[in-house]
Parts: sequence; C-alpha cells; structure tokens
Amino acid sequence: MKLGLHISNFTWPEGAPRLAAVLADVASAADEAGFERISVMDHVWQIGVNGPPEMDMLEAYTALGFIAAHTSTAKLLTLVTGVTYRDPGLLAKAVTTLDVLSGGRAILGIGAAWNDEESRGLGLFFPSTKERFERLEETLRICRQMFDGDETAFDGTHYQLGRLLNVPAPLAKPRLPILIGGGGEKKTLLLVAKYADATNLFPGPDVQHKLDVLKRHCEAVGRDYDEIEKTVMYRFDLGAQKVGEIIEDLRGLAAMGFTVGHGGIRNVYDTNQLEIFRKEIIPAVEAL
Repeated sequence: MKLGLHISNFTWPEGAPRLAAVLADVASAADEAGFERISVMDHVWQIGVNGPPEMDMLEAYTALGFIAAHTSTAKLLTLVTGVTYRDPGLLAKAVTTLDVLSGGRAILGIGAAWNDEESRGLGLFFPSTKERFERLEETLRICRQMFDGDETAFDGTHYQLGRLLNVPAPLAKPRLPILIGGGGEKKTLLLVAKYADATNLFPGPDVQHKLDVLKRHCEAVGRDYDEIEKTVMYRFDLGAQKVGEIIEDLRGLAAMGFTVGHGGIRNVYDTNQLEIFRKEIIPAVEAL
C-alpha cells in the first residue's frame, strides 16, 4: 500500500506572506518522506468540515503547479475537481500542462461537484444534479480523448468541440490516469466502471459494500474490476492516534483491496510529523 498526502487547509501560522514558503517546505518534505502522491482540494472557499469559508484557500491547479516545482517523484492531483468549474477542453489542457511540467506525474481527479454555496458566491456555473452528472460523463469522454491524442470532434448534449487538439501530449505512461471521487452507487460508481482508472472512497462501515457495487457495475459493462485502482481517504491525527493504530487501520483497508491511502494531516506545516511518516509509517504501510 502507498500513502498520499492530502493538503486541504492553508490557514497556517504567519499567514499569506509565508504561505508559499511553508507550502514549498511541506511539499518537498512529503516528497522526500516517500509519499506516493500529493493532492489538494478543488475548492475556492474552505469547506465546512475543515472550517468557515473565510479560511485561506488556494486555486487547485495553480497550487499543484507550484508543488510540482518543489517535488520530483510524487504524483499530483485534485481530490477532486468539480466538473462544472472548468470547461472540459480547458480542464484537459490544464491537467496535461501539469503532467508535462512535472515530468509525467499528473492524475486527473474529478467528480460531479457539490458546493453550491461557493458557486453562488463567486458566480460559478452550478446546474442541477442530473445535469452535472451528464456533464461529468461528457467531460470524462473528452478528457480521455484529449489525453490519448484523438482530435476527433465531439458533439455532445452539453459540449461541442470542433477539434480536440492537445499539444504537447501528456508524458504519463501508459496514459494519464483518471480518478473519480465519490461513492454514489447508481451514477458515480457506474462512471468509474465505464471510464476511470481509479476510484476514491471514504472509509466507513459501508466501504466494502461500495466496492461490491463497483464490482457489479464492472461486470455489467464488461470491465475488469481488478484493473481499477482503489484509493481511500484517511485522516491522520498523530496527536490522537498511535502509529500502530494507523498501521492497523490501513492494514484492514489494504485487505479490502485499497492500494493508496490519501491522508490529511493536522498541522501539516509541522514537518516533524512528516519525519514520523518517513521513518515509521510509510515503510510499514508499504509492506502491507
């Protein structure tokens, strides 16, 4: 099993004047510690589970480009991009740019979007749930086409693109991966089975059920369930958890088939915590 560092809070000591320097330190320390990937949220306001909307938040792809310049091996992604925040052609171009400038380390993390409050606040497009899922499916098709170098015109219900030119092409091999976040059983997991290279779920009593639903969708569409990477969100709290408890939790998730645990770390700017991961947690988890 591999670990990913999820950075979801940028309200750090010393504020915005030192935010860039601290983020650079965190990213480089995580990279050196052995985190297999680094992710950020794709929100323009902070979300309720982390704090009030007035807390600091960075635009995702600008932040990932900055992180790319301060890392060398970690894969880079959002958990996850709201489909309505960017038109699909521009989104594919942004992720491809991140991939090229990072040396082939980008992953497209995407979902149907949910935060109507920030969308209303900043005037972002936010249609009905039904339409967002329709747009998500079309966006997945467009991004795959552009990542794979297929310039054929796309004529969908919501998007019409005349030429899907995407130069330079992504460097990721065998192709730039697409991860879909969310556990919706009727729509989201079906889209995973049809289009995604990876799924990202939240741990809980129903997580095995979600995997079973995904397996059934794969059988229905003729997809190999085992070729889809299973990733899971896991909040680390070294102040409340013992290292052994974290490893045992991840052992249980690995037994279900999860191969990546994305973890948010409280006070991630304290790079001493990342040292504990480098010395104790990551080597133990990689052996699971």
